Amino acid sequence: MPSGPRTQRPLPIEGFSPVTTDKQSGQATYVRGPLRPGKLRSVRSRQARRLASHAFRGVDVVFIAIVTGVMLAIASPGPVLQAPTAFVAPFVLGGLLLVHVLSASGAYRFDRGEPWWHHVAHVGALSFIVGVITTAIAALLDESDIVAQMKWWPLVLLVGICLLHTFWWLLVARWRKQHWLTPNIVLVGATARAEELINEAIARDDINVIGIFDDRLERSPLAVLGVPVLGNTEALLTHRTLPHVDLIVVTVDPSATVRVREIMTRLSTLPNEVTLMVDQDEDAARLAAVAHLADAPLAPVARTADHERKAVAKRVQDLAIALPMLLIAAPVIALSALAVKLDSRGPILFRQVRHGFNNEEILICKFRTMRHEAADAKAERQVTAGDDRVTRVGRVLRKTSLDELPQLFNVFRGEMSLVGPRPHAIGMKTGEIESAQLVADYAHRHRIKPGLTGWAAVNGSRGPMHSPAEVKRRVALDVEYIERQSLGLDLKIMLMTLPALLGDRSAVR
Repeated sequence: MPSGPRTQRPLPIEGFSPVTTDKQSGQATYVRGPLRPGKLRSVRSRQARRLASHAFRGVDVVFIAIVTGVMLAIASPGPVLQAPTAFVAPFVLGGLLLVHVLSASGAYRFDRGEPWWHHVAHVGALSFIVGVITTAIAALLDESDIVAQMKWWPLVLLVGICLLHTFWWLLVARWRKQHWLTPNIVLVGATARAEELINEAIARDDINVIGIFDDRLERSPLAVLGVPVLGNTEALLTHRTLPHVDLIVVTVDPSATVRVREIMTRLSTLPNEVTLMVDQDEDAARLAAVAHLADAPLAPVARTADHERKAVAKRVQDLAIALPMLLIAAPVIALSALAVKLDSRGPILFRQVRHGFNNEEILICKFRTMRHEAADAKAERQVTAGDDRVTRVGRVLRKTSLDELPQLFNVFRGEMSLVGPRPHAIGMKTGEIESAQLVADYAHRHRIKPGLTGWAAVNGSRGPMHSPAEVKRRVALDVEYIERQSLGLDLKIMLMTLPALLGDRSAVR
């Protein structure tokens, strides 16, 4: 069982573990947990590096295409587009085959512990073998002398791919050293299983165990092997470490089915992935389970290929559309900024901290639409019809949603998407109650990045929410979007946004 003092729990110090408590004074001595990095990085900020395998693959594709195209152009006696199909086709198909073979063989996984020489030898051998086979097939199909001039193609591929993957391997090794790829996890249950996992994590040094949460605080220690017990499950639901957590591991005994079911149900509202640590009687099985937690090599946050593809496609879509949108909207942005400045005293932009992906706190900017002295950064009082805090220019900007245009820069920074649930102010209230407390599924909104527009906005749910029913409808529409999200739906929402804004004359913003 976990060891540790069973004294009254002292006030927590962020990132540190109370390991001893003086019985007379009640003062605790704190040290940093052994598995908590000096600097916590959010899941979103590390996600780009975890999706780097797509960029590596893309560069390899470009390299293979350029090498193949240039060598075909040199070997062909005339324009390469007029060269015989029997000469060109094998090399084009061979290049495509090489990309597929590299991907299928795990060349972009960069498994933890794989030596540099092993990785480079692996990709080099595949490149050379595919190159030789392709050249041999081309020689059989086209017996002309021009095929002989492509004899160096396999060697060029071998050298180029080896050099590229040497760079990729060094880059990934650096990211691992800086803990960009080391998963951050929290444990639920200060149990013997938690102690076993922490022991293995300390030995491996490739998992960051940030803390432990346990509903039985009166019986739990202050720390397990130096990893602090930060609170109960209810505290985890709103804990400030959530934006940094890749995985929540439930280490409660699986045989306690009722307790496990209650915990899993409660945690299901969080955007973080949750997994149950099952019984591992054999040391080898337990080590394999911990290795699985640690290795997640260049894996997406969602841990599934489908989510990975969606995340990459959505990011490409955001950048491809946001850039021309910014260029087109530049005059409108400039005129809006000038109008705000001339209309009332105060800054042009209104800055507010809101929840983004995975509960991360992000700073968003809008054109200021209220009198500066009446600004409400915490959204404790939502806007109502005829609100005297809103300026003349502000009414126009809010009605047309032009005040949201500066958030295009949040899209470029990767904090927001063009389409997604609208980001709400942290601590925003509906009436006298915090909006997040009115709907059990509220946290589901943070499973993806917030957006400039969204399914709720084009279905009439935008602006302030003055009743629990309005909060419930907004969350239901956001959850529906998350479950249905696709590039086609995103394009549909973007096309629906302007008509929705123009036709929604009764909306209060």
